[in-house]
Parts: sequence; C-alpha cells; structure tokens
Amino acid sequence: METAAPSPDWAHRTAELLEAVRARSPLVQCITNTVVQNVTANVLLALGASPAMVDAPTEAGPFARVADALLVNTGTPHAEPRVAALEAAHAARDAGTPWVLDPVAVGSLPVRTALARDLLGLHPTVLRGNASEVLALLGDSAGGRGVDSTVGTEDARLASVQASTGRLVAAVAVSGPVDLLVAPGTGVVRVANGTDLLTRITGGGCALGAVVAAFTSVAPDDAGAAAVAATAVHTIAAELAAREAGGPGTFQPLFLDRLASLTPEDVVREARITVEAEPASLVVPA
Repeated sequence: METAAPSPDWAHRTAELLEAVRARSPLVQCITNTVVQNVTANVLLALGASPAMVDAPTEAGPFARVADALLVNTGTPHAEPRVAALEAAHAARDAGTPWVLDPVAVGSLPVRTALARDLLGLHPTVLRGNASEVLALLGDSAGGRGVDSTVGTEDARLASVQASTGRLVAAVAVSGPVDLLVAPGTGVVRVANGTDLLTRITGGGCALGAVVAAFTSVAPDDAGAAAVAATAVHTIAAELAAREAGGPGTFQPLFLDRLASLTPEDVVREARITVEAEPASLVVPA
C-alpha cells in the first residue's frame, strides 16, 4: 500500500500539541494495571502532565468528571478496579471527559474480555492496543499470546476503519513496529519511530495509553491528531533514548529524561509520519 512521503505538517502539529500538553499540565486519571502504575505515573510526569491513580469505586466516577482525561487499562482486572473502570467510563462519557481504553490481553481471557467489551460500549475517545488486542475486542480474532500480538498492525487496519467510521470510537491507535492510527478526518496515519527496547521494559505500551489520554485533553475535538501526536512523542523519545542506552536497564531512565527534555525542534527533525490519502471508507456521512 502506497503512502505519502513523511509529512512535515504532521510533525509540526505534533510539536504544537506537545507544547500545549506542557502548558496545560493536564490531570490524567489512570485506572491501570498494578504492574505499570509507577511507570505510567513517571511517564506522565516526565511529559509534563499530572497523574492521578484514582481507581477506587465511589471515587473513580466523581474524579473522572473533574479530570482532564481518563485512561482505563484492563491489565489486572481485579474486582474493585473493574467496578471503578465502568464507573469512571460512565462518568467520563456523561461529563465529556475524553478517555482512552487500553484492552490489555483481551481475547482468550474471559474476565478482561467481558469488561473491555462493556467499556467499548461506552464509546471511548481512543481505543489503543496492539493489533491482536484491537482485533479481539472488535470481534475479529481470538487475541494474541498474552500481552504479545501475533499479527501485524496492518491486519487491524480494516477493523480500525470500521470502528472509527461507525462512531464506536473517535480514533484507533494500533501499536507495533510501525504504529497505525485511524480516524475520520485524519485518515490512515503511520508513525515509524520507536525502538524494540520499549518491548523489553515494563509498561512501555501501557504508558503510551496514558500519553494518548494526556494529548486528548488538549485536542478534545480531534482524537486522531491527539493519537498521532502522542504516539510520535512517545516513540521519538524512546528512539532518542535507545541511541544512548546499553540495554533495557539503562534505557528506562534515559527514556524518562528524553520525554522531559524533548523539544518541538526534536519532534520536527525526528518524526517519521506518513499519511494515506483519506479513503472513501473514512469519510463519515453528515
């Protein structure tokens, strides 16, 4: 499939949204898995956002109404976080708070799969996951191998287009060696930055869900742009950190440093973003 040359317009849009996130310091509520809470909070802080791990029932809903954005991650779906996730998603939908669903390891595992499908019915702003997770949630596969995808991002292209044009979600972000972002008005965008070291540390992908949430708070009416910009910033910082890292142990702190120090000029110079001409399937009738 042919794509355009790297788009300087997308690079500049990403740089603008990065500056907006830092200027606003959005409050991002994270209902996420216990394995990655610390990593996710540190990534948001390095980005310039403010994390809040409010995941207790009766607190999660009211907080989602005042937060700037919400992340719901199904990685460790224990009883109380399941209740809190649904409570927060209902509240976010009612209050107009943008929110991101990260359906970790859905498919063959029944508890999280049922939860993720209930959450999908509440129309998240962005659905973000690897290709196996996205396909399993949208009903087109049985899922991957745990948190690992067994298919490529391009395999999720059609299902992502259908989900976004059907107004199930405003945008879909599919993570992989080349990330795939789909939304009406945005088209089909690919971000080719990144490093394999993101897959060799805890939370490399889960934290991206929180970064996407932070960016939706500054582009609430353009979920596609938020997903593209968040993905580009996250993967550019990782790529720059990998150039200096000796392995995963040194990569993680360098990644946080690079997120904190990333400049708009870095984004414009390093971004490898390409976009397809918007196909008819992504034009939503009025």
